[in-house]
Amino acid sequence: MLRIQDLSYSIDGRALFDGASATIPGGHKVGLVGRNGAGKTTLFRLIRNELTLDGGTIDLPARARIGGVAQEVPSSSVSVRDTVLAADTERAALLVEAETASDPARIADIQTRLADIDAWSAEGRASAILQGLGFDTADQARPCSDFSGGWRMRIALAGVLFAAPDLLLLDEPTNYLDLEGALWLESYLARYPHSVIIISHDRGLLNRAVGHILHLEDRKLTLYTGGYDSFAKARAERRAVQAAAARKQEAALAHMQSFVDRFRYKASKARQAQSRLKAMEKMERITAPEDAARTVFTFPQAEELSPPIIATESASVGYDARVVLGKLNLRIDQDDRIALLGRNGEGKSTLAKLLSDRLPAMGGRLTRSGKLRIGFFAQHQVDELHVDETPLQHVARLRPEETPARLRARLAGFGLMAAQAETEVARLSGGQKARLSLLLATIDAPHLLILDEPTNHLDIESREALIEALNTYTGAVILVSHDMHLLSLVADRLWLVKDGRVAPYEDDLEAYRKFLLGQDGAGDEKKPTKAKPKKVSQARILELRSQARKAEARVTKLEEMRDELARRLGDPEVYEDHMTAKRDVWQAKYAEVMDALDRAEALWMQAEEALDTAQAS
Repeated sequence: MLRIQDLSYSIDGRALFDGASATIPGGHKVGLVGRNGAGKTTLFRLIRNELTLDGGTIDLPARARIGGVAQEVPSSSVSVRDTVLAADTERAALLVEAETASDPARIADIQTRLADIDAWSAEGRASAILQGLGFDTADQARPCSDFSGGWRMRIALAGVLFAAPDLLLLDEPTNYLDLEGALWLESYLARYPHSVIIISHDRGLLNRAVGHILHLEDRKLTLYTGGYDSFAKARAERRAVQAAAARKQEAALAHMQSFVDRFRYKASKARQAQSRLKAMEKMERITAPEDAARTVFTFPQAEELSPPIIATESASVGYDARVVLGKLNLRIDQDDRIALLGRNGEGKSTLAKLLSDRLPAMGGRLTRSGKLRIGFFAQHQVDELHVDETPLQHVARLRPEETPARLRARLAGFGLMAAQAETEVARLSGGQKARLSLLLATIDAPHLLILDEPTNHLDIESREALIEALNTYTGAVILVSHDMHLLSLVADRLWLVKDGRVAPYEDDLEAYRKFLLGQDGAGDEKKPTKAKPKKVSQARILELRSQARKAEARVTKLEEMRDELARRLGDPEVYEDHMTAKRDVWQAKYAEVMDALDRAEALWMQAEEALDTAQAS
């Protein structure tokens, strides 16, 4: 059991905790949430006794082992598997001692303890964990120095999972995982036999892998039962009750103050007025919940291009002479929302580079619209920002002709306000750096936006704002992400990258998740066995949803044309003799547009009805 009692802690005079208390029973899986900068990571350091409390206590059972992921595994010549095995320090020490022990009693104790901790199955357990995190058998035998920093973070995560501490503290563990690794981690944590506290902004993980949410707000801790969606609903209800109580108290105070102001100087009413004054002084004030600042992303909108904006015919792509993906027959229209699925190493990033013109086609044919602009965001681009420059300088380099006020407005459209605009990038948070990178990727109003893990470092509110922005964006979107919530709300087409090919995935994300976790027993990724037969496939629903969106966009465009023609025809000057030719053209065009609008509205209604029918089946 973890017991936090009256915790107080400040940094540079700013209180992060003030009388915060919470009790987490043993074996609970808890998601720790709160605004960026609220003190979540600091709480982990306090639990690990790395910082000194200002007040209060944090109690754990005697000899409880606390584990967390180190910042990075050193670049060493030790193999990945041996590095993970060494993370269980007790096992490693016992094995070393077993080589030299001579006392029969001690030898017996060592062997008994090794059996108790299941030491002889350790290599198999370590290998299974590494496999789940994306390391195949060959990778596990390679030295850690062969891998990049992100992959070494996976090794560090594998090590702490293998060590199985009594209290596992994980801070944004999915930031270095792909979708497959993130889903595997969800499943692993749900079965983990000890206590877990995880800081995460991944709604899917917080809904499926934990049973409680610990919320840090206003320097206090509140424990909620259930996953993130249950927490969000309970918190909204709690805030509504608090706001109603605050309004009721404010009205009562106003009424009492009015009585005091009117009668405090009248002898006959003075005693009653004084009584009300005392009651007001004793009344414990109810503070209305502070409205959360709305998080927004403002993407510039691209003009419409004729479809398709990209098409490939039997194209292939790879590196040097090695083909990674071949026989690519793909088409992308400007209103497409496509999620790329596939295990790590299958070629998702290679496809993204081909489509974004970062890799040339090795064979076949690839055509792009002549006016096509492409925006590209990848996780590593956050690390390529100029750390000694400000966001304002980054944007000014791309838009030297714009005024400082206009540049600041661009930054504000991505949540980088005045305080951050002139702060060096090195001093910005991970989320602020990600916002700047997204701004730079979209500043040219691209017709196609390719996003590779865009939600890393973004908090939940920012992720919801990104979803809203993408759903109103007029360009095409291609997503690679481990955030199932983002994919499910944005993507209406799924492409599976597998065995050197790219093909439409015929089922939904939930079926793909179950396949990856081995829950459906399917032998074919493209057609996993369904637990329950469906009258209408998810692929068909996604297609109908796309058709409905296209039909709605067509109606909107025709309405804009109608309004513009009506404005022109409403000008009295158009009825002068010298305007006869133009007037006749506009009137004829107006009649065509009205006829087209009637047909478009009918098609839109049909598309919506078909979608409703499919979703209800």
